[in-house]
Amino acid sequence: MAEFTYDAINAQGLLTSGVISAPDVSSAREQLQTRGLLPKSLAEKAAAGEDSFGSMFKKIKPKSLQVFARQLATMIEAGVSVVAALVTLEEQTDDKYLKEVVGEVRGDVESGMIFSRALARHPKVFNRLFVAMVAAGESSGTLDIVLDRVATQIEKETKLKRRVKSAMVYPAVVISFATLVLIFMLMFIVPVFQKVFDELNGQLPAPTRVIIGMSNALRGYWFVIFPMIGLIIYLLRRLKRSEEGSKAWDRFKLRLPMKIGDVVQKVALARISRTLATLVAAGVDIISALDIAAGTAGNWVLEDALNNTSVRVGEGLPISVPLSEDDIFPPMVSQMVKIGEETGELDKMLSKIADFYEDEVDASIASLTSIIEPLLMICVGAMVGTIVIAMYLPMFKLLTLIK
Repeated sequence: MAEFTYDAINAQGLLTSGVISAPDVSSAREQLQTRGLLPKSLAEKAAAGEDSFGSMFKKIKPKSLQVFARQLATMIEAGVSVVAALVTLEEQTDDKYLKEVVGEVRGDVESGMIFSRALARHPKVFNRLFVAMVAAGESSGTLDIVLDRVATQIEKETKLKRRVKSAMVYPAVVISFATLVLIFMLMFIVPVFQKVFDELNGQLPAPTRVIIGMSNALRGYWFVIFPMIGLIIYLLRRLKRSEEGSKAWDRFKLRLPMKIGDVVQKVALARISRTLATLVAAGVDIISALDIAAGTAGNWVLEDALNNTSVRVGEGLPISVPLSEDDIFPPMVSQMVKIGEETGELDKMLSKIADFYEDEVDASIASLTSIIEPLLMICVGAMVGTIVIAMYLPMFKLLTLIK
């Protein structure tokens, strides 16, 4: 199945463009005519491999997707048809890639495809959560409400990611700076002292010999050391992307000391609860909601636990029972879910759980930052201080070194 770019005139006499999938040019032209479009130009797209470099950078920002969902919800609520709303959004959006995708979705809907199925053809842009909620909105006649909830979900998810990333910036900057300082001192400062020590012709203290040895190794074999470090990082990243490596990494993150593991768990619980609340409120069946939430957990341990919960719920058990039996879920989660099931307000209880853990993430990050900042300063000071002391130790024994 090849892809063809086209320029065509629609029923309103307006020029429109997009991409269509078909076995050959004649089939693509027939599809366009079926949609009520008169083709002006039709050309086969470059093969995936030929355009792979450019496609690597095609990514839609969450903010753009949030605005798209919110504006679409507003127009549908005002009585505008989905096709007309998509035409308007296609013309208004500033994101070129999103404009291209919206054009394809609009073309599919014009040809008779249901909206949710047209979105599902672009999984890199519209994830399972987005598609499932739109499908639920279509079946219940509440598409505008559901799209508004999707926009809120994207906004909450983006805020959560921003909080975590902002907490990682300071340690990353300090560690990078400390590494550069260490390399600079070993390559340029230590050799100056080494020349002085060579003239003294004496036995140097052990710490000084170690530092000088590290300096000589770095200056003499930097062309081996730096590529080796890069290779190790690359191999670790490859291992992390593998199935077993990813599972091991996710388990390790939950066990990190200094309450870092707790933060990882709370972030995942907040994301899961928010996703489940949004799906349940939209009318998605609970088993599908659990399956989708498992895919958005961001941690294999919690994803596996939710998949097990989905299986148990399919056997007829309430959600709270398997949640209470798994240690990865705190007792508060299963208790609030149980109350939600009993009162028929599961979506509200899940939203409260999400709000609680989002607040917990903020508090934990603030606490963690207050611990990490002085700790990093102590580590950097100890590193620089060790080198300085090692270099000045021979000076303290200057009389014994001079012959």
